[in-house]
Amino acid sequence: MIKSSRSQILSRIFAITLFFFALLLAVTLWVPIGSAGEWHQASRSWAWFVVGLSLFWGLLFAHSGWNEERSSAVLRLDWFVPMIRRLPAGTNPSQSVVGRFLRKMTPSLQSDWQTKKRGRARKYLRLLGISWLASPVRRVCQTFCLVLFCWLFFYVCWPYHARPTQPRIVGNLSFSSFDQESGVGRFRTQDLELEIRSSQTLFLHSATGPSPTTEEGRTLGEFMVVEDQTIDDRKREISLKPIGELSPMLVNVITGVSTEEEFVATDKNPFAWPSHYAKTLNDKEFIPAEMFLMIDPLVSLSTAIASRSWVWSLGCAAAILLVCLTVPRGFCGYICPLGTTIDLFDWAITGRTKRFRVPDNGWWVHIKYYLLLVILLAAAGGILISGFFAAIPVVTRGYLFLFDPIQNGAARGWHLVPNANVGQFLSIGLFLAVLGLGFLRPRFWCKYVCPSGAVFSIGNLFRLTERKVESSCIHCNKCVEICPFDAIKPDFTTRTTDCTLCQSCAGVCPTHAIKFVERTNLVELKIHDDPATHETPLGRRGFLSLAGGTAAGVAGAVGVTVLGKAYGAKLDSKDAFLPVRPPGSVPEQEFLEMCIRCGECFKACPNNVLQPEGFQQGFEGLWTPLVDANWAGCESSCNACGQVCPTGAIRALPLEEKRHARMGLAIVNEATCLPFAEKEACDLCVQECNAAGYYAIEYSQVGVQVDENGQPIEGTGFAAPVVLADRCVGCGLCQTRCFSINAKERHVLQQSAIIIEAGEGKEDRQMRGSYQSLKRQDGLNDTDHPMMDTIPSDDRENSVPSESEAIFDPFGIAPGDSEESSPF
Repeated sequence: MIKSSRSQILSRIFAITLFFFALLLAVTLWVPIGSAGEWHQASRSWAWFVVGLSLFWGLLFAHSGWNEERSSAVLRLDWFVPMIRRLPAGTNPSQSVVGRFLRKMTPSLQSDWQTKKRGRARKYLRLLGISWLASPVRRVCQTFCLVLFCWLFFYVCWPYHARPTQPRIVGNLSFSSFDQESGVGRFRTQDLELEIRSSQTLFLHSATGPSPTTEEGRTLGEFMVVEDQTIDDRKREISLKPIGELSPMLVNVITGVSTEEEFVATDKNPFAWPSHYAKTLNDKEFIPAEMFLMIDPLVSLSTAIASRSWVWSLGCAAAILLVCLTVPRGFCGYICPLGTTIDLFDWAITGRTKRFRVPDNGWWVHIKYYLLLVILLAAAGGILISGFFAAIPVVTRGYLFLFDPIQNGAARGWHLVPNANVGQFLSIGLFLAVLGLGFLRPRFWCKYVCPSGAVFSIGNLFRLTERKVESSCIHCNKCVEICPFDAIKPDFTTRTTDCTLCQSCAGVCPTHAIKFVERTNLVELKIHDDPATHETPLGRRGFLSLAGGTAAGVAGAVGVTVLGKAYGAKLDSKDAFLPVRPPGSVPEQEFLEMCIRCGECFKACPNNVLQPEGFQQGFEGLWTPLVDANWAGCESSCNACGQVCPTGAIRALPLEEKRHARMGLAIVNEATCLPFAEKEACDLCVQECNAAGYYAIEYSQVGVQVDENGQPIEGTGFAAPVVLADRCVGCGLCQTRCFSINAKERHVLQQSAIIIEAGEGKEDRQMRGSYQSLKRQDGLNDTDHPMMDTIPSDDRENSVPSESEAIFDPFGIAPGDSEESSPF
């Protein structure tokens, strides 16, 4: 038996230390810390990545410490399946932890290394393809990450699992008396079968319904059941203790000011703000829905440069770059869902023909570096174009525009799929072009074009491990043929900036000459430049190519910046297009510099309120989210867009903050509004606003006729809507209702008579800070809002979303009828 070397012992100690550190940090993360918000989201996501990083490195060092058969190494990353070669009788083909475990647990699937007979495991893997047989770990990781990406995108971000939870009516109670010493109220009921248990929480409100236009409303309050006793065969008396301060209505009932005695008891507050969309997303989001966007370093890096601000996902990008110090370009080889999608497309379509193939040594081999230079220089000039080329935004937007309409139409109805614009077709074309590059060479995009891959390639310069070839190499060329990234030189050594440690090459090596060890390992290596590669570090041709490419990159960045500003948003112009942005959006200039155009917010937004902008602001605004209030209005129970935004262009606001964030202002067109034009009575916008809980539209009497004495004639005039600017948040629900009924259904208007507009004085756009505080500074106290009496006081103080659900549907449709069941 081979004795453990000092390096192997150190590896084991280091692995155990990392495991304990990861366990300790993971336990602390399960403890709730504060309320949900931007800093909470960023810090917790970063901490989870540290946990994963610690476990990952712990596994690597543990694997290294117990792999004792091969040549000495401090860090050995051999997880490929080696080609079978004949071994002496009694020799174990693998001394690694994983290898020994699999041989003990699945002996019937293993190969016979003495007779070179393949086992069933190898036969099954070979059916999937030679790369599956050579490096199944990589293929399993790719499959898992693609499935995880699709699960996060098509399930977690799918908003239609949310359903408003209707409060259950427990029964009717009549007020009897109130004991001031104990603070307990006594109520009676004739329902002897009323289901009430001790310590149960009940909400009581007037049986005649609420009147939220008054300050007190009609809610008696929240109570806890103290005692339940039967008085006789027809009555029961229930003692209830108020929770919190006494409501104004309860005080009036106790003092006799109010003569109302009959109240409805429910198990939940029926008049609280709804929160079902936000709650459902939070319940489904075990890991952040935007996880893959968070770990694409080009996304956060370019956004931080363009906006000249800290982007919270920079920490997550740093974590994946740290992982890639150990597994160089591991993101490209194991994680990236775009790379896996390209692999599938190459296997299904582009790999069927070689007619258009190009050599692997043309001018295109370094495009990714020059494209990265263009992106970063343009970002420095304030133009963010990384969303056009970064790996994860490209695949996210491609899946969104290609597959989301199919999911939406099949699950909810094809009439609920918005029409596509020119910008969406352009995005689909770019995505298909990325896949179509496979006709030139397999995974052409990943090898030569992807700027996200270029970031990792530069990171490879600081790698801790790399692929090494030992002197037993027989120059069979099998490794060159299977390498998916052209990372192997003609002398079979490694182009270190391109290698992803996929280990496919080691799986097909007949002499087991390839190993993956620490960068400084020089044990038993083959002779360099044998056979001769004729490659030099940087010759005259290489220098000219570098100079020309750099000059082209700089010129391209300057051109993009100049054209972007010349034909961009032009926010200083009087005629500038000012779209209504999602609630919590940062100021418009910063928004254009921070929005990565990934499309994640479109997917998470219920009813397609957010839709991709076309060319209204030139390429500068292309694919950014805007509110299309003619299609739908913003749900008061949803804050999903901010929760899934990976760059902070839409702030991750708690639900209470989001409800105070003004997206725009509703403007009534008095020339077309039916009551103002004295054509007919209409209060659709008022109903919708009240149903959503904002109460930002009131009535004003217009067109009233008077008699000879100057007195108004009864029955004349119309109640016309007047928007209260200090309460309107620009949700657009009023515009949706007016357009869908009066314009589309009845055809009495060409367009909605009430329109949501953005611009100075009509919206709140802050980089940081509280919207509630901003509203208080503007002179509107939160407690002045008619619905604030129904929001628990703890929620008002701490800005934590309420757990209660509403019986109102924001579209004025009965609960259960507004949304169809989803099979997803």
